[in-house]
Amino acid sequence: MDMDILRLLLSLGVVLGLMWGLAFFIKKLGLAGAQPVQKSGKKDLEVVESLFLDARRRAVILRYKDKEHLVILGANSETLIETRDVNPDQSA
Repeated sequence: MDMDILRLLLSLGVVLGLMWGLAFFIKKLGLAGAQPVQKSGKKDLEVVESLFLDARRRAVILRYKDKEHLVILGANSETLIETRDVNPDQSA
């Protein structure tokens, strides 16, 4: 009985070690997730501020060129609350 528990724990350790090793190599190869495409120069779109409202929703202020947009993001919906012009001198 003790040998079965020892074998089970050893097998679990080997499996977890293999999973950790695979995750490490995937991360090192750069296959872990989509990498953002960055172009040279000034970015047109940026997240100015983000605030979690509850477990499912958050408020985000997005700046696109010379406008800011207040958006509520949910699990299955997006709602534009307000759009305003921004002085380009303030955006830097």
